[in-house]
Amino acid sequence: MIHPVSWYNLKQLEKPIMKKLKILTAVTLALVYVAAPISLRAEDDKDKKAKPYPLDKCIVSDEKLGGMGKPFVFTYEGQEIKLCCKSCQKDFKKEPAKYLKKLKDAEAAKAKK
Repeated sequence: MIHPVSWYNLKQLEKPIMKKLKILTAVTLALVYVAAPISLRAEDDKDKKAKPYPLDKCIVSDEKLGGMGKPFVFTYEGQEIKLCCKSCQKDFKKEPAKYLKKLKDAEAAKAKK
C-alpha cells in the first residue's frame, strides 16, 4: 500500500536538510574567519618588500609631497609610489611606464651626486 505524503512526513524530511545547512554555514564562517587574517598578512608582506620611494615630490605633478595634505601612497610592481593626491593616480595609471622612467632617471641623478 502506498502511504500518502503527510505534513508530518515533510517536516521530518526537512530536519536533516536544515541540520546540514547549519553545519555548512558554520564551516563557511569558520573558514572566512581563519582566511581573512592570512590574506591581510600577505598584503602586508607585499608592502614590506616594496622598494622605497626616493623622491620628496610627486612624480606626476612635481609638487612637494605634503603640500596638499598627506601623500597618497601605493605599491606598483614592487615599487612604492607617493603622489601628492589621489587624483594623480588616474594620470599615473594611464601611463605608468612614463612615470616609472621618470622615477628611475631621478634615482640615477641622485646616485651621481
